[in-house]
Amino acid sequence: MSVHDGRRARIKEKFREQGLDGFADHEVLELLLFYALPRVDTNPVAHRLMERFSSLDAVFSASPEELEEVEGMGANAATFLTLLLPVMRRAYLSAGRRGVALGGTEQLGRYFCALFFGMRQEAFYEACLDAKGKLLRCCKVADGGVDAVNINLRRIVENALRCKASAVALSHNHPSGVALPSSDDNTATLLAYDALRTVGIELTDHIIVADGDFVSLRENGLLPPR
Repeated sequence: MSVHDGRRARIKEKFREQGLDGFADHEVLELLLFYALPRVDTNPVAHRLMERFSSLDAVFSASPEELEEVEGMGANAATFLTLLLPVMRRAYLSAGRRGVALGGTEQLGRYFCALFFGMRQEAFYEACLDAKGKLLRCCKVADGGVDAVNINLRRIVENALRCKASAVALSHNHPSGVALPSSDDNTATLLAYDALRTVGIELTDHIIVADGDFVSLRENGLLPPR
């Protein structure tokens, strides 16, 4: 067994016994990279990643091209690291199908902040809710923000009807870091409100997410009181 093999065995055993709580950030990367760089000492690669990007969040949010610029990182390792956040997002959406309660503004805000965590591109999501505010399904309506794409009102209504939803909450992110609604955001929200109302479904809110914070267009007074 080589020196590297011995270190890998110790780190894997440490994880099995303690989880990640006792790990430094670079050790988390070192462990992950074992499975993408099987014949490489991943410790210096992990240190270089942290020196370049400063945080785990920034590493996982980086593009494959940016990651490949770090010495020791190849295409496979870069793809592996950029896969982690989308996989966690998919798991989060899957867990949400089991009926998480999203009846209030804070619940919606926390849910969508977690959903958009680490997402660098604009995207638009629709959460379909039952009469008690429990999540039936959350699906992506479009890539891009409301000022970058034409919101497909028909798709929003069809998604809600397919789920037999009583209410819908919409959300999109502002990767620029400013959660303030634009005039396009307000217009799209009112159009969706009217389209859903024609089939007897309530638009409970439109949440805008940026940098882990959110703004509720209902709380901003755009939508009528419930």
